[in-house]
Amino acid sequence: MNDSSFKVGITKTFPCSYLPDEEERLLIAIDERLQNKHSYSILMTEGFRRSGEQSYRPYCPNCNACQSIRVLVNDFSPSKSQKRSLKRNASFTIKHSEQMREYYYPLYENYINTFHQDGSMYPATVQQFESFISSKLTTQLFIETWCEINGIKQLICVAVTDVLTNGLSAVYTFYHPDFKSYGLGRFSILTQIDLCRQLNFPYLYLGYQIDDCQKMNYKNSYFPHERFISSKWLLVERKSSTG
Repeated sequence: MNDSSFKVGITKTFPCSYLPDEEERLLIAIDERLQNKHSYSILMTEGFRRSGEQSYRPYCPNCNACQSIRVLVNDFSPSKSQKRSLKRNASFTIKHSEQMREYYYPLYENYINTFHQDGSMYPATVQQFESFISSKLTTQLFIETWCEINGIKQLICVAVTDVLTNGLSAVYTFYHPDFKSYGLGRFSILTQIDLCRQLNFPYLYLGYQIDDCQKMNYKNSYFPHERFISSKWLLVERKSSTG
């Protein structure tokens, strides 16, 4: 992947979506030779991420706050709060699908239109949903969380996950607003860690950790993990036993 002949693009700078006083710029993998599972997996080890069919990495002029983060699955140990999450949600049924189902969209639309009215994805549309979630770069898994209420089964959460050569990559999670108190976003990470173990994958990639952005700094609570800093993966372990 160090071949200088690979074509990449650099976007113009624009206001950062996460830190209001910063400007954002992206490095885009545009070379057709990078549009496959093997290359996409290598790009992930180099701090890239994807949105739809586009693989990118922050390339900001004056900021390096975005740090790619991945959980070390074989050494992961849940905190006290994560154990409580697993216990609280133990009655839910977890299913896996390799295809995007039509019944995902109403759940996604409800989630976006309830929680993200101030974001670029509002209002949700089918076209936006499909272009954002689906990808031909690699195999996808959709991790479904179901509950049963009065004998009726209800889909309450979907975690969209990419299959890499060395792990899974958590792409996006959306859930029913009525179940917000169950912490389904964080619970879905635990279900993906468990799936990594089932598939004998050493890593779960969680995207970018941004310490100074409240809505993005939940990813650093799964230990041990590694952060991609200055082109190296650096180990971060839990400092105490508090959960």
